[in-house]
Amino acid sequence: MRHVTGIVVAQLATTLAYAQSPARTFLPVDEGSTISFKIKNFGINSEGSFKGMRGTIVWDPQNAAMDSFDVSIDAASVNTDNNMRDDHLRKETYFDVEKYPRIRLVSTGIALVDRNGHYRLTGKLTIKNTTKEISFPFLATPAGDDYIFKGTFTINRRDFDVGGSSTLGNDVTVSLTVLARRG
Repeated sequence: MRHVTGIVVAQLATTLAYAQSPARTFLPVDEGSTISFKIKNFGINSEGSFKGMRGTIVWDPQNAAMDSFDVSIDAASVNTDNNMRDDHLRKETYFDVEKYPRIRLVSTGIALVDRNGHYRLTGKLTIKNTTKEISFPFLATPAGDDYIFKGTFTINRRDFDVGGSSTLGNDVTVSLTVLARRG
């Protein structure tokens, strides 16, 4: 009987500790979010965006080491305000959306940078079945029961086998503003 009582007390303590933990699960949503990119094409900045966000964010601003991001976007949603170019970007040479429909970011670590809401995410970015480690700073701002995460990073498109054109620059700057609603 003591063994059963001990198990019940342990489960109750775990449940209470979890309930009191400020860590919460959030879901990224398209409404209020922007995933945009810039790249040079013929030496001129070209811009675009993505939609179709999915995933899970576990967030406790007081315990960054326990936080995590596992989010993705719909690669076919690429939008540069030019339908012909967008169709081209969906093809095999670029995003190959038929074979690789999602672009995914999974954190491997979150670190608090300062007490003003600045953090650093280290994680794995997967585009077209190629995964590379990236790291970038971001700002986390409470918005009622929700959070807004903002960050910017630069990747080399060739590292992910995106595009073969010599008219494109290699560096792509990605800017994120993600509204995450409590799940």
